[in-house]
Amino acid sequence: MKRAEIEEQNSYLLRLQHDFRRAADIVTDALMTFEEVEAIAVIGSVAKPLWKEVPRFREFRRAGIEVWHECKDVDLAVWISSQLRLGALRRARDSALRRAYESGKGPSTANHQVEIFLIEPETDRYLGRLCNFNACPKGKPECRVPGCGAVPFNKCVDGFVPHVDLLASASHAMLYQRGAGRLRSALDLPVTDDASGFRRD
Repeated sequence: MKRAEIEEQNSYLLRLQHDFRRAADIVTDALMTFEEVEAIAVIGSVAKPLWKEVPRFREFRRAGIEVWHECKDVDLAVWISSQLRLGALRRARDSALRRAYESGKGPSTANHQVEIFLIEPETDRYLGRLCNFNACPKGKPECRVPGCGAVPFNKCVDGFVPHVDLLASASHAMLYQRGAGRLRSALDLPVTDDASGFRRD
């Protein structure tokens, strides 16, 4: 495999993480207007400097070539004191992403690529995920998971058990806290040296 192909793939993966961080900022700005939202943090691989690994792509895997980790979506932890308006939160997320993209100010990140983990304030207990469907229940196979939709628009993911370190990155990747306001942009989170050119564009 040519060096240029490897560099192109690495550049794409760095840009992907950068765009997910831009999406995190867009969604945070939309959700922080809800009084029940207590805090918002980036969690998962988008919150960290990327690392090299042999990817799932066949041509790289066959040759044992390492490239930057692929971020498939961006995970946001949202500490929320009430779940009565989850449908409104979903609409706010979707509208913010769409407006930003249509105005040329945001990436082409789809709404389902911004996963929102609902967290109980004070206890940090995982409550569920924000549903991506525009109705609850929607009649999809995912809606048949036991407990899904017991709270409207709170999605239960079949077989998902949160890891004990689910919120490990929250201490350095907190974007918003009620009472303190915006703490940082997701674009200011740590990056690899190779990603320094993506920091603020």
